[in-house]
Amino acid sequence: MNARILLVGGGKMGGAMLAGWLSRGLPRENVLVVEPSTPAEALRKTHGVDVHAAPETVGNSFKPSVVVFAVKPQFMDDAAPHYARYGGPGVVFLSIAAGKTIAYFRAKLGSDAAIVRAMPNTPAAVGRGMSVCCAGPGVQPAQRGQCTELLQAVGDVAWVDEEDLIDAVTAVSGGGPAYVFLLVECLTEAGVKAGLPAELSARIARATIAGSGELLHRSTEAPSVLRQNVTSPGGTTLEALKILMAPEGLQPLFDKAIAAATRRARELAG
Repeated sequence: MNARILLVGGGKMGGAMLAGWLSRGLPRENVLVVEPSTPAEALRKTHGVDVHAAPETVGNSFKPSVVVFAVKPQFMDDAAPHYARYGGPGVVFLSIAAGKTIAYFRAKLGSDAAIVRAMPNTPAAVGRGMSVCCAGPGVQPAQRGQCTELLQAVGDVAWVDEEDLIDAVTAVSGGGPAYVFLLVECLTEAGVKAGLPAELSARIARATIAGSGELLHRSTEAPSVLRQNVTSPGGTTLEALKILMAPEGLQPLFDKAIAAATRRARELAG
């Protein structure tokens, strides 16, 4: 890992990526962070990297090969234009800001800017994220490789050729952790209604979902096979699955939920 990285935003996601890069051997002198708020001092103390409060204080001596935008989308109008000076051959802009399109960044950074739009999710904070990327015009194969390497530091990475698919990715992967956490809440509540003490039910639900996720992560078998392995003929699990897999069960609910989230992602990308 030998990229020279200008990281714009050192919050939870930016900080997680920075930790991943350094753990994979990125030299500290190869990264510079622009972070004006509270995380700045923690980044200095924890990682020993150069942190600036404003882009204006970044000198011309630091020449990045990748500029990573990890600020919240609502702050991007103010942040992005400051980095147009880095646009040109040899520099790729990698954005993880939800809803901000490649066209948006080209308008802010210049029509020749090489833009990669990525949609990661929050498990990146523990190195188990899922990021899906789309490359804009002019992005070179080597730059795609750089972006893949940077995002692999916090999890798995995939690419799509059509930017419109990022809206569905946002619905499935970006929001996916929330759906899993909701499942823990629902499983907990159902256990309480079945007679379990609330604290025990919450503990069981949390450990079950976490353990099942780890089993899925380690296994090479399809989720359907893992499900069948738990389901004994005529047993209790089968009775529950008859409800969850009924025509009016879980699948149509997820279909509606993902469709609604995808529509909203398209509205926000506008």
